[in-house]
Amino acid sequence: MPRIGVTGHVRLAAGTAELVYAGLTAALAAHDSPLHGVTCLADGADQLFARAVAELGGTYEVVLPAADYRNLVADPKAFDDLLGKAIRVDYLPYPEAGPAAYFAASAELLGRVDHLIAVWDGAPSDVVSSTANVVRTAQERGLPVTVLWPAGARRA
Repeated sequence: MPRIGVTGHVRLAAGTAELVYAGLTAALAAHDSPLHGVTCLADGADQLFARAVAELGGTYEVVLPAADYRNLVADPKAFDDLLGKAIRVDYLPYPEAGPAAYFAASAELLGRVDHLIAVWDGAPSDVVSSTANVVRTAQERGLPVTVLWPAGARRA
């Protein structure tokens, strides 16, 4: 069973979620079934990934960066719905979310997967918790990375 993780932008401009969801569905459908996803369930790319995995009949697990993480999501009801569908949920031992907790969660995710899908516009960043840094870390570990940024996609 392929174990696929996701990293990606949280704030997507109007109309971009639909483009990203279609791209994720196509990228995931190219993998052997059954699928198993690993996500931190952040707003944006992570939640779209979880929806796409479920839509394709796969399962997913969630690595949450901190105890207070739910308080930071844009739509707690959607978050709770997706969290409830996960077959496994792990909380890292951080009391509060922040860059260190976010990167620790991403590092844990990378240790659990065979392949990473990055919903990333390709912009570089030195921020430890950025999508660019997670992609760089995955590549340094020799993990295959598929970058997905559909034509017309924009960050908010």
